Amino acid sequence: MLVNLHVKNLAIIEEVEVDFSEHMNVLTGETGAGKSIIIGSINLALGGKFSANMIRTGADFALVELLFAIESEEEREALAQFGVIPEEDTVLISRKLMPKRSVCRVNGETVTQAALRQIAGVLIDIHGQNEQQSLLHATKHMEILDRYAKDQLDKEMQQYRQDFHAYQSIRAELQEREIPEEERLREISFLEYEQEEIASTAWKEGEEEALEEEYTTLSHATAIGEGLGEVYRMTSTGNLAASEQIGEALRTLLKIAEYDDRVQQFADQLSDVDSLLTDFNREVAGYMDDFSADPERQMEVEKRLDQIRTVQAKYGSTVEQVEAYASQINEKLEKYREYETYRQQLAQQLEEKEQCLEKLSTKITEIRRGYAAELEEKIKEALVELNFLQVEFHIEIRQAAQYNSNGKDEVEFMISTNPGEPLRPLGQAASGGELSRIMLAVKAVLAEHDAISTLIFDEIDVGISGRTAQKVAEKMALIGGNHQVICISHLAQIAAMADTHYLIHKTNEEDRTVTGIVALDREQSIEELARILGGAKITEAIMESAAEMKELAEKQRQEVRKNKA
Repeated sequence: MLVNLHVKNLAIIEEVEVDFSEHMNVLTGETGAGKSIIIGSINLALGGKFSANMIRTGADFALVELLFAIESEEEREALAQFGVIPEEDTVLISRKLMPKRSVCRVNGETVTQAALRQIAGVLIDIHGQNEQQSLLHATKHMEILDRYAKDQLDKEMQQYRQDFHAYQSIRAELQEREIPEEERLREISFLEYEQEEIASTAWKEGEEEALEEEYTTLSHATAIGEGLGEVYRMTSTGNLAASEQIGEALRTLLKIAEYDDRVQQFADQLSDVDSLLTDFNREVAGYMDDFSADPERQMEVEKRLDQIRTVQAKYGSTVEQVEAYASQINEKLEKYREYETYRQQLAQQLEEKEQCLEKLSTKITEIRRGYAAELEEKIKEALVELNFLQVEFHIEIRQAAQYNSNGKDEVEFMISTNPGEPLRPLGQAASGGELSRIMLAVKAVLAEHDAISTLIFDEIDVGISGRTAQKVAEKMALIGGNHQVICISHLAQIAAMADTHYLIHKTNEEDRTVTGIVALDREQSIEELARILGGAKITEAIMESAAEMKELAEKQRQEVRKNKA
């Protein structure tokens, strides 16, 4: 359950922290005090839409933190699927809101908004006016039924959606491959040209680098030949050549070496130099004999480099990329050449997938029909408890024209709220006030069926009053017996039924509006009930009525929970 809410710098809230209790928590306050901001902050923390103007004027950021106590093994298992492990039986969700971005964290670890919404779906169920309006759309009806049937339906739906995705892919490919004959032949001709161009190049790894090196040498053949000739003359031929000078020096050293061991060492060193220079001159001479400018070879190398670079520009800068492109060409050519066979194979695959979908969708429909009969009875019972005295309710399941991601069903809630009136679609038969009660009935049934421990209701009392309001209060108190309920209300009947009553108030501090929230004791709760009942002027009679309402509500709360147990 939600045990703590901390909000900072959000709209007119400077900083608010509130500890929620078990069972039924009701928040009341004057219009404009910030009640909707409190619930809105919870929505924001759980990944709801955010805009920069929500940040309090003058602040750099807003912050919302929610602390949940994890009390059931079912919740632990569901959270573990998203990699969330409770720390000391708690999960802390926070969202820091900045002008251009927001940061979401679960137990200190950053998560995406999408992941946050999935995690929140395990912990809390928020009902607002927008959600009850969603009852006007049949897609919501299927979502409700599938949630009720999820224990048996989830495995079948997972397999169905895998097959449906494959079915869509095959069908899309079959439609995309409807190519006119002239276009097919033209494409084959173009692909064959590309295939031949790549094959004729026969480019090998390292060949381009070797050719570039050879081309550089051939391009500078004259300069290389002249330079080597000059070096050879300087080191090998003529009286002033290095080899002649070293030879003369060596002979002089040998004459005097017998007189001094150190001179003999010099002679040995110079002898080594003479040998190295002799080898150098021999290699240079041999290279000069083999080396010559070859214009024809230079043109061949240049042509080959142009061929390789043309292939690079079209098909890839490396051998691996060109080979990968060639493989794609081969696959395309095979499809185009065997076009009819290929289409027949796709058609066969499509038919096989359609048979799988038919089998699975039939099973899914059977599951939905079984659970629909059970669910409509429970919703009808809940509606009667909410003062729909002679209501008829039916979940209609029809076959859709085509397969979709949810099977081949159309689900629609049908209702008649007056005796003698035929069943009609919910969107045509229910008023705004009735929609809120119908959604409450749905929530009550689902709450008993799944593991979500916290339910939040905002504007559940729109369009109701009197006896109906009392029935709604009793139903919420009943839900609060086994779940944590957090409700914003304008009705005294609902506020009186609270296990814990909170007042949201607004004050002016240093010329700025500040919203606060405080838990009320029993006497303070009666005073707030009197304000709701009496408005601006609170008389002694109104106070007595408020006290009586509180006492009766406490007895009724105990009674409805005891009867349910």
